[in-house]
Amino acid sequence: MAWRSSGSTNAGLVNNLAQNGLITNDRVKDAMLQVDRSHYAPTSPFDDSPQLIGHQATISAPHMHASACESLLPFLNPGSRVLDIGSGSGYLTAVFAKLVGETGTVIGVEHIQPLVALAQANMRKSADGRQMLDSGRVRFIKADGRKGWKDGAPYDAIHVGAAAAEHHVELTEQLKAPGRLFVPVAEGWMQHIYVVDKKSDGSVERKKLYGVQYVPLTDAPVE
Repeated sequence: MAWRSSGSTNAGLVNNLAQNGLITNDRVKDAMLQVDRSHYAPTSPFDDSPQLIGHQATISAPHMHASACESLLPFLNPGSRVLDIGSGSGYLTAVFAKLVGETGTVIGVEHIQPLVALAQANMRKSADGRQMLDSGRVRFIKADGRKGWKDGAPYDAIHVGAAAAEHHVELTEQLKAPGRLFVPVAEGWMQHIYVVDKKSDGSVERKKLYGVQYVPLTDAPVE
């Protein structure tokens, strides 16, 4: 049903995603309604499809953003701390910030400075986005996302927006107990979404969900 979910406005897109069962939770729907995708996607922002944003990076399709939010939702509460690896255009980072509220914190990580600058510029297109940046509720940093961001750990939730070549232990280590990681992992010619839960006792459980196609989580491209 994803291919039927495109709209002519942000509200139209989000409402179509909900009507087609790709958003099932009102908190996720409300958060996505509050973040104007046209500030973050360069062309056809209300199509339910991935789009290039430059530097060999993409903004994922809206139905994938909805899936990530719903998978992580039990850990996206007021005051939660979130790490968004491969934050790209900054769109999902902003949606996470809406879900964790004014007392929460979201850190977006990118491996090249132009993408960090892009996300910051995109957020500053709205008064709400500017407030989130200026208050420190949202930060974008340049770092190797494969190593997470230890300075902000531990996190209630970690989202990875590019396909990892392996299960990076460092990311799981940076989760709170309990906490959850949403990550696409390359397995041969395939990629699958995994949800990794760190339990209250520190034990780790991995659950394989569905096949996907993401850009790889790699070194910065050679300019």
